[in-house]
Amino acid sequence: MKIYQQSIHLQERRRGFHLITSEVTRALPQIKEITTGLCQVFIQHTSASLIINENADPTVRKDFETYFNKAVPESDPDYLHNDEGADDMPAHLKAAMLGSSVLIPISNGSLALGIWQGIYLCEHRNRGSQRTLVITAWGE
Repeated sequence: MKIYQQSIHLQERRRGFHLITSEVTRALPQIKEITTGLCQVFIQHTSASLIINENADPTVRKDFETYFNKAVPESDPDYLHNDEGADDMPAHLKAAMLGSSVLIPISNGSLALGIWQGIYLCEHRNRGSQRTLVITAWGE
């Protein structure tokens, strides 16, 4: 069994859903050495998340942002945690809803994503900070 791990820092991005598949695959080229295995991508933050979804049409990412802004509005007077601004608690809630990691099969040295699938960084703060990912791949 081969096991590889790499931490990467993503550049700061504004709020939204951003494709990061190519950044993930560039960060861990050893995936090419795995015929059958798994790759986990984990984000070390509580106000951003990771998902897998549509990688072709950018309007899908805009619609995700629209939906989550409606579902979890800013400036709700019932929120107690607002130390870092009106987008602080909504960012934590959105991250909790979407999750902090994705698990992707590896097949013949590549991530076995579907033809229309990509990995998204879901930045829930108005001005996100640099985000750190831990990418771990293992298999035969």
